[in-house]
Amino acid sequence: MSSTPRDDLAPNPDLTTRARIRDAAVARYAREGFGVGLRAVAEDAGVSAALILHHFGSKDGLRAACDAHVLRLVREGKERALVTGGAQDLLLQLASMDEYAPLVGYALRTMQAGGAPAREFVEHFVADAEVYIAEAVAAGSMRPSRDEKARARYLTVQGLGALLLDMTLHPPDDPTDVLGVLHRYRDRMMLPAMELFTHGLMTDDRVLDAYLRYVDDAPEGQGPADLA
Repeated sequence: MSSTPRDDLAPNPDLTTRARIRDAAVARYAREGFGVGLRAVAEDAGVSAALILHHFGSKDGLRAACDAHVLRLVREGKERALVTGGAQDLLLQLASMDEYAPLVGYALRTMQAGGAPAREFVEHFVADAEVYIAEAVAAGSMRPSRDEKARARYLTVQGLGALLLDMTLHPPDDPTDVLGVLHRYRDRMMLPAMELFTHGLMTDDRVLDAYLRYVDDAPEGQGPADLA
């Protein structure tokens, strides 16, 4: 079974039936949200709705399989860019962003839907971020942090939140145009983001030192960790 997302949204006949149904569901959910019925997914995959139930048990079972698949592919892509690759691999991934549009679209639909699935999805992203950031620190491609867990959570929430806000402020004419959303977001945000992550923002440690003094002086039970 291929683990690389494809830029077309048609079912791949070389995949197993279960994988073909899953990929069709990911693409359809990315375009239209999770209100789509099983019949639409079945039509995209070239199977019957009864066969979807045979493989996944229910629509919730199909959604859980899609969640796991998307999370794995996103994790693998981030690990390649941050640890095993570098600037060249990052540029190659940006050049082939079309391939990742269904995955990002699926993640955005999950965030928009909210509720327990969205929270669980974010927690998976945070847990994965802790792993690949630790690997990047060990490889010397990323600076260490005073609080690695907090940094992983911040980067996850900041990244997803910025993309969702940008999509809200600049809604696409076609709500199914996930690829267009990604391209426009990249054009507006990628340079300042890469510059900030590479060179930082502050020219000295005064603001950080002031915050650390505040943390040290905060009454017991009122520090940032207690309020989290």
